[in-house]
Order: sequence, then C-alpha cells, then structure tokens
Amino acid sequence: MEMGQLRKRFAEEDGAVTVDWVVLTASIVSLGMIVGGVIWGEADNAAMDVASFLGSQSVSTSF
Repeated sequence: MEMGQLRKRFAEEDGAVTVDWVVLTASIVSLGMIVGGVIWGEADNAAMDVASFLGSQSVSTSF
C-alpha cells in the first residue's frame, strides 16, 4: 500500500462517527440505569413506609 493511500485511510472519519455514537449510547444507557436504581430504591422505601402505616391501622366495624 502506498503512503498516500495509507494517509487517506487514516484521514477517514466514518469509523470515528460510529465510535462516537457507541460511546454516547453507552453513556446514556449507563446514566439511565443509575437513575433507575436510585428511583427503585427510594420507591421501595416509600412502599415499605406505606405498608407499615397501613398495617398499624385498625378498622372499626361499629358506628
């Protein structure tokens, strides 16, 4: 391969765009998983608080 062809091959940016999209997509997915984990944990805590409160209540059957 000639030196000119080699330089042309290294100057191409088509593959670099693909790598950029892969990195961007992986970052968005990772951020979504982190946020989802935080929300999941907080929702679990809130559900446990509600269950505890409802479990401690008594029902009056007389008027």
